[in-house]
Amino acid sequence: MNYSKGVKVVLYFLLFAYGCVTVIPFLWALSSSFKPLSEIVSGSINFIPKQFTFQNYYDIFVKEPLFLRWMFNSALIAVVSTLCNTLFNSMAGYALARIDFTGSKVVFFLILAVQMIPGQLTIVPAYLIMKQLDLLNTYAALTLPMMVNATFIFMMRQFFLSFPKELEEAAEMDGLNKFGTFFRIALPLAIPALAAQTIFVFMGAWNEFLKPLMFMSDKSMFTLTLGLNTFKGQYISHWNYIMAASMVFTLPALLIYAFFNRFFIKGITFTGSK
Repeated sequence: MNYSKGVKVVLYFLLFAYGCVTVIPFLWALSSSFKPLSEIVSGSINFIPKQFTFQNYYDIFVKEPLFLRWMFNSALIAVVSTLCNTLFNSMAGYALARIDFTGSKVVFFLILAVQMIPGQLTIVPAYLIMKQLDLLNTYAALTLPMMVNATFIFMMRQFFLSFPKELEEAAEMDGLNKFGTFFRIALPLAIPALAAQTIFVFMGAWNEFLKPLMFMSDKSMFTLTLGLNTFKGQYISHWNYIMAASMVFTLPALLIYAFFNRFFIKGITFTGSK
């Protein structure tokens, strides 16, 4: 699509303005993570710390004994959720796209309907189920509800709809059944779609706040998002610790995105092409 020069200038200006609105708060948080609390609460909006210090990072790792445990909890839940989602969503998407079974259309429309239900509405039923199963304050309480996702089942179905039938026919001639075709042919060729799914699922699980707030009451089972909230007291909020912990919290998501970025756009293009 060709745009006139004036339209391009307006678009670039809007993108630049949006970039500033997005990046400036992050830069301020990064800068504040190296400031003492007194400088942060003084009200000055300086991006270069007057008193540069690593004390905030030292304190959250050394003086808060549960900080590493919260990081471990978040990492475990995010990794398990991501692995389960990439496997189960891909299997469901492949079955809906390539296997003609009774009720497949009904299942597909149910999955579409589930996408329209806000996740917040399922929190209370999920809490009651976990309570009945005596799984509150366990890793299972957070990983079980996040093992599959209707949105990514739909996404993988769209990817496998465009998968070449000739490859499946060749695999069948070589003696592979449906499972063999899926795991040895289809899944390795779905890396771009899997990478896009991995980024979205990992960041969703890593940033989850509401479910840990509902399901976890034991402080040692908090995730990092919930642990950050403990730095806020009744009379004082330790913004220096919150900013330092937020920077540590941001790092894994950035690394995941940087690692899978080369597949990300390709995966989005494939899954949205049909």
